[in-house]
Amino acid sequence: MARASNLPVDPARIGDVIDGLAGLTEPGRPYTRRAFTAQFPAGRDFLRDRFQAAGLETRIDAAGNLVARRPGRKPGLGTIMLGSHSDTVPDGGRYDGIAGVAVALEVARALSDQGIELDHDLEVVDFLAEEVSIFGVSCIGSRGMAGVLPQEWLTRESGGLTLEQGIRDAGGDPARIAAEARKDIAAFLELHIEQGPVLETEKRDIGVVTAIAGITRIEIVVEGRADHAGTTPMGNRADALAAAARLVTGIEALAKSFSEGAGHFTATVGEFSIEPNAANVVPSRARLLIDARAEERTTMDVFAASVEQLAEQTARETGTVIAPPRRISDNMPTPGDALLLDVLDAACETAGASHRRMASGAGHDTAFMAKVTRAAMIFVPCLGGRSHAPEEFAETDDIALGAAVLLSAVIQLDGKLQKVIQEGA
Repeated sequence: MARASNLPVDPARIGDVIDGLAGLTEPGRPYTRRAFTAQFPAGRDFLRDRFQAAGLETRIDAAGNLVARRPGRKPGLGTIMLGSHSDTVPDGGRYDGIAGVAVALEVARALSDQGIELDHDLEVVDFLAEEVSIFGVSCIGSRGMAGVLPQEWLTRESGGLTLEQGIRDAGGDPARIAAEARKDIAAFLELHIEQGPVLETEKRDIGVVTAIAGITRIEIVVEGRADHAGTTPMGNRADALAAAARLVTGIEALAKSFSEGAGHFTATVGEFSIEPNAANVVPSRARLLIDARAEERTTMDVFAASVEQLAEQTARETGTVIAPPRRISDNMPTPGDALLLDVLDAACETAGASHRRMASGAGHDTAFMAKVTRAAMIFVPCLGGRSHAPEEFAETDDIALGAAVLLSAVIQLDGKLQKVIQEGA
C-alpha cells in the first residue's frame, strides 16, 4: 500500500492526533467518545490546542462545530474547507471521522511548513455529532452549517437534555444557526476511511468518491390472523411471520440482482418484529424495515416498485393483508462535484497514489456540505474493511498519502476556483 517517504506531509503528526484522540475514551469502552457525553469536550479541547499550536484561529460556530481558520491573501474570495468529525459510535471509532480531521489539520501545517500562502481562506472543521447521537439523529453540525437542521429537532430529548441545550453546551448558539448558514465556502473536501474492503482487496491507495448513496427506508406491515398453534390446520392459517419471511428472502434476492447492475446498491432488512410473539400462537402481525442505499436514484425507484410487487404477490399467496410498502425516510444520492473529482484524480497522480473512482454506501457530512458548495471525498483503505468496531484500523502511512492528495488538491483548487469564477462571469 502507501509509502510515507518523500511525502510533503508528516505522518507522525497525523498519528499523534489520531492516537491522542483515541486515548480520550469512556473507561472500559475503547474509542468511545460520543457527542453530548462527558468525554466529548475533552476531545474538543485536545483538537483546539492542536489547531492553535498550528497557528490557526479557532471558534465554535452557531451549530456547535469547531472551526479553525488560516486566512488567505485575498479577503472575500471564499473559503476552501477541509474536515470531518471527532465523535464516535459506541465501542469503535478510532479512525472513522478522526482521520479526516487529523489530515485536514496536517494540510494546514504542511502549507505553513512549505511557506505556501493561499489566496482563499482555508478552514479545518470538526463537525458536531456526525454519528447518530444520543438524540437519535445525525450530522447535526453539518446540517446546521448548511442551514438545513430541522427546527423541530432542537426539542428532542435524551436523559432530560434537549438537543438545543446540547448544542449550547458544545459552545453553539441554536438561535443563530439559520442566520449563520454558510454562503462563502468555495469548496469542501473530506478524507475518510473506506469502511469497506474494496481498496484493500484491489491494493489501491485512494478511492475518489463519485457519490454518497441515497438512503431510503421502507416499512412493510403484514397483517395475518392469530390462531392456536396446535389446533389450527396448516392449510387454514394466515401466518404473518411466514409471509414476512418470504418478503425478507425476496428482498435479499432483489438486492443481489440490483447490486449486479451499474452503481452501488444495497438493501437490508435491519428491523423486524412480530405479534403476539408467543410460542403457541400463530403470528398475527409482522413489521419489517428495509434500509436501501443506491448511488443512482432511478435504481432506488425501480427497487421500491419491485418491493411493492413482491408484497402484492406475497399477500395473494399467503392469505395475509400487506399494505403498500411505505417510505418512512428518503434521501437523495449526493454526487461528487465534477470539477473536484477531476482535481482529486490529478492530485492522486501528483502524489503517486494508485486510485479508482467508487461510491460511498455510508452517509457523511459531505452530503450536507454539498447543499451549499462544491463538495467531494476521498477514501483510504482500512483493515479488512472493518469499521464501527474496536478492530477498526488504518495504516498511518495510508492516511498520510491521503493527506498528500488533499494537499495537492487544495493547491490546485486555489487557482482553479478563481478561474472558474472568472470564466463564469
